[in-house]
Amino acid sequence: MNVRICAGAAILVACNGVALAEGVAEDAASADPTIVVSGLHMDAYSVRDSSAAKIDAPLRDIPQTIDVVPSAVLRDQRALSVQDALKNVPGVGFSTGDGQRDQVTIRGFSAIADQFVDGFRDDALYFRDLSNIDRIEVIKGPAAVLYGRGSSGGLINRVTRKPGIDILSATLTAGSQAVKRGEFDLGQASQGGDFAWRMTGAIERSGSYRDQQFLHRLAIAPAFRFAPDADTLLLVQADYLKDRRLTDFGIPAFQGRPVDVDRSTYYGAANAREADYNQSEVFSQTVTLTHRFSDSLSFRNGFRHYRYTLDRRNTLPGSVNEARRTVTLNRSTVARDEDGWSNQSELTQTLELFGTHHTILYGFEVARQVKDVLVQSRNAIATVDLFQPVLPVVPVSLAVNPSSNNTGVFDNKALYLQDLVAFGGGFKALLSVRHDWFDQRTVQRIAGQPSLSRKDREWSPRAGLVFQPDGTQSYYASWSRSFQPSGEAFSIAVNNADIKPETTTNKEVGAKYTLLDGHLNLTLSAFELRRTGIKAASPATPTVLIPIGTQRTRGVELTGALDFATGWRAIAGYSYLDGRITRSIAFDAGQPIAGKRPTLTPKHSANLFVTKSFGDRFGLGMGTNYVGDRFANPGNTVVLPGYVTADALAWYQAGPVRLQVNAYNLFNRNYIVSAHGTSPNLNLPGAPRQILFTARFAM
Repeated sequence: MNVRICAGAAILVACNGVALAEGVAEDAASADPTIVVSGLHMDAYSVRDSSAAKIDAPLRDIPQTIDVVPSAVLRDQRALSVQDALKNVPGVGFSTGDGQRDQVTIRGFSAIADQFVDGFRDDALYFRDLSNIDRIEVIKGPAAVLYGRGSSGGLINRVTRKPGIDILSATLTAGSQAVKRGEFDLGQASQGGDFAWRMTGAIERSGSYRDQQFLHRLAIAPAFRFAPDADTLLLVQADYLKDRRLTDFGIPAFQGRPVDVDRSTYYGAANAREADYNQSEVFSQTVTLTHRFSDSLSFRNGFRHYRYTLDRRNTLPGSVNEARRTVTLNRSTVARDEDGWSNQSELTQTLELFGTHHTILYGFEVARQVKDVLVQSRNAIATVDLFQPVLPVVPVSLAVNPSSNNTGVFDNKALYLQDLVAFGGGFKALLSVRHDWFDQRTVQRIAGQPSLSRKDREWSPRAGLVFQPDGTQSYYASWSRSFQPSGEAFSIAVNNADIKPETTTNKEVGAKYTLLDGHLNLTLSAFELRRTGIKAASPATPTVLIPIGTQRTRGVELTGALDFATGWRAIAGYSYLDGRITRSIAFDAGQPIAGKRPTLTPKHSANLFVTKSFGDRFGLGMGTNYVGDRFANPGNTVVLPGYVTADALAWYQAGPVRLQVNAYNLFNRNYIVSAHGTSPNLNLPGAPRQILFTARFAM
């Protein structure tokens, strides 16, 4: 469909105040037809089912930690970003993502490329929008057995809103820091249910607590569903997003801590709006066909294509001279152009065999991505005072030779098999294996640099045992392994093209409880993650990488969700992560990496959000987040101090209109919310106290 027409329609609807909305109720009709999502309700914080295992199975049957942030939590917290949503998931650390993308760590491991949407890889480097998202699932531990390469600590899967309900919803949000955002959610289903459509979208023009920061965003996502008979369903979706904002790398460090300046202080160009912006555009199309041959056999084929472009220009803190109390500024430009597609064919079979019940998934995936990148850089373009920077005016473009100019080609084919076996007596097992054929090529456009290629053939197994003595208890033990190839999401280079993939293994035991007549769901897990073969520069030849590093995380996580008919709802979590680089020859900031904690990973973190509704008329809520000390750089020379923030919610329902106010960081704490993860001097201050007012019309 014509993107400009869709975008224009979205703006027109927004300006007339008819649309503009975030979704309300999701029901079984809006879920993927291959999955029964009976645990979802518009006001439910507790979710009992997930699409994570790609079969119709409750969470209690899956021997793995899976945290879900449902639509009710996204609505009540008025989450406007993936980072906002993931505050509800313990064990997740936040990265600045070069000021251009969603990026987190999970259980101490970077998840830069571990983003998925409806089970499809979505590793383009951009900030995602939540206007089309029903819920977010965080699958903890290696998940390559179903999703392919990557996922050391876990992955993030966004589940989109689907057609199948009649809905007219419009939302307007405004508040401090010049936030202005509108959303809409429109949909209709035919009386016989054979045809349905839905369209969501958003437009945003916001400011920020950071000097010169701005956000201009447009999102539109139409979807159509056609069911010619009771056994066949065709789902067609599209999604367009345009995002433009300041490229903000944050503030430098001084004497082992982020520099003590006002949190609005920007270290970049004086003309940042023209010279330090990034603009990304993503356009994707998805076609999913499902057919049920019988009660025991069904087929699904899903195809997704995407196109992503990025124009990034930035000025950022470089090196700090503590004696002179100055910091140099570096400048770079990055252009990315990606085109990719993937196709998943899956057959699900249920059968009885020798007194056991099997739910078997047979899968085949084929995918290709072509990624062009052009990078230009120049260091030390200016030196400014560390505490009172006088920013330089810089040219928008850099007249220097590119440091990178290549095309990366990624071809992947995979076969996978999964069997959920019910033995009886409360015992179940989940057995899975996947084999990937992953080929990478780098075509260089810089004279003298060779083109490269690499082929990897890797197995990703998983085995888990579940014991359920009754309908309220589920105990499990599992083991899984995934692989991380040299390129993974980036072009291979001379110094890594000959190195075999790194490997991550996970050992986990846990318990899942459904208590208080199903109103309270708890998950407790203990685990050990180990990633081996991590690449580091050779001391003898710094331009050569060798696979000698090992990182290990031992931890405990506890999550809970509560839904009472009396109106009490809550979502909570706690994480203890003992992460260590157990083996490495690398140095950072003059310090050996071995023995250090992984960056951006707090040892302790916790979250709690509680709401109380009084009938269907009004409600109140309170929340808090605790994040312990983290390290900004691998050498652990810069500490990001721990912090506690508090949030609040109040809403009032007047017929079809819901009026809502959210307050964030109630006590106006100063804190560092994220950092780069490899540099001590790129640390982003958290937002001060903020108030958002939201009006939502839905029927």
